[in-house]
Amino acid sequence: MARDIKTLFENENKASQEKMPQGHQARFLQKLDEALPVESSSKKRFSMLQIAASIVILIGLGLGASQFFQKPLPEGLKTVDVDQPEKEAKLKSLGDISPDFKKVEDYYLAHINLELSKVKLTENNKELFDGYVARLGELNQEYKRLSVELTENGPNELTVSALIDNLKLRLNLLYRLKEQLNDLNTSEEENIKA
Repeated sequence: MARDIKTLFENENKASQEKMPQGHQARFLQKLDEALPVESSSKKRFSMLQIAASIVILIGLGLGASQFFQKPLPEGLKTVDVDQPEKEAKLKSLGDISPDFKKVEDYYLAHINLELSKVKLTENNKELFDGYVARLGELNQEYKRLSVELTENGPNELTVSALIDNLKLRLNLLYRLKEQLNDLNTSEEENIKA
């Protein structure tokens, strides 16, 4: 069954030298046109217009929906331009001076937030709580003022100490609030039992 490849190629060359029947190419093109008709240019233009119109409609619906569902900001709120941050964003803090000061600042701020989250506000302790919150607000304003001083004058021992003392004072104030709320709750429980 083994055949010589040279003889196969020679036989193939003889077969390929034969000519195709007359009109074969024309019949082939006719069958090809029947199977796959060529679209006219007017049909192509019409389909392109449909696509363009669909895109315009989708864009219009998108813009209309965004305008319809856009809610105005509640009164008192404002939008913030991220390209123009406010002065507070440019202020230096303890964390900008050194990593050790950042740890101290993060420690105190985390504990202040933790203690604030633990406070349970009721009608009986609202007045006491409001007094402490007002004092915390004053301390927070003083902290911002010290941060401005740190930003303008650079770090010095007095400013850094004042910032740390401010954080300590805020935390101690929250501990005192917590103690007074516990005392208030225990006295109320004793009054109820009696």
